[in-house]
Amino acid sequence: MASKEQAESLTEEVICSICLDFFADPVSLECGHNFCRSCITRYWEREERNSCPECREEFADRTLRASRALANLTQKVRNLNLNREGKESKRHCEEHEEELKLFCETDKTLICVICAVAEEHREHRFRPIKEAVNIYKDQLKSSLDSLTKKNLDFQEKEQQQKEKISGVQEQSHSLQSHITSQFAELRQIITEKEQSLLRDLREEEKRILDTMEKNLLALQENIRIIQEEITKLKEQMDQKDGVIFLKEEAHWNRRINDNVQELAVTDETLPVEKFDHLYLLNTVLRETLDAINRGKTTKIHFSLFN
Repeated sequence: MASKEQAESLTEEVICSICLDFFADPVSLECGHNFCRSCITRYWEREERNSCPECREEFADRTLRASRALANLTQKVRNLNLNREGKESKRHCEEHEEELKLFCETDKTLICVICAVAEEHREHRFRPIKEAVNIYKDQLKSSLDSLTKKNLDFQEKEQQQKEKISGVQEQSHSLQSHITSQFAELRQIITEKEQSLLRDLREEEKRILDTMEKNLLALQENIRIIQEEITKLKEQMDQKDGVIFLKEEAHWNRRINDNVQELAVTDETLPVEKFDHLYLLNTVLRETLDAINRGKTTKIHFSLFN
């Protein structure tokens, strides 16, 4: 930390001898002296000759060399002075320009000894700055300890919450796998039930159609026989010989009765109600739930017509 004397010495090195202020865009002359660019330019124009304001040396032309090092030093000294002035102003009373030595606990503000006897602070409580600092640091330490404890408590709760969240996520993942597995099993059961019902329907259709087609063949056979007899009867009707006609007539009724069977139309329909969608839905759901509740994981076979 630079002392006050060092700061003042540095300040003298970065002051322009023309404007008596900090260098602004400093330049160096051939003689080695430094000035603000604008200051030396105006000086030469006013004097109408190119000479150094300090050593009076004259130059053939106006050669100016920018000094970056001096510009950087000027900015640093400027900042140093601003900081020092700020600190000085903060340590002195703005009203009485006395050093701040007391802390008014009533107003929570720093005051000087003159402020302490002023009317506005007459009934207030004061403490020396050092004593006040120790007291309030102890209070802050207590608050710090309390907050540190609360911080640890919340960090522990944070960790617990993270673990709870992780637990729910793991549980959800497990349940998702379980649901996927259950529905896969459910689809398998339903597919098997569908195939079983289709198989039952085909068997029922075959049984009914076999009976009907057998009866149809018998009916067609009767039709053939009758049509043959009709043809023969027509031929007999055309018979001119009475003896032959009467001989054949005795065989007509016997031949027809022997060859023609008494048949009716077979009337049988599929049991539609057993394959109705509501019936199927209720049956499949009931049997599926029973299978799941029994914990079956192997292939399940069941019939709708038990």
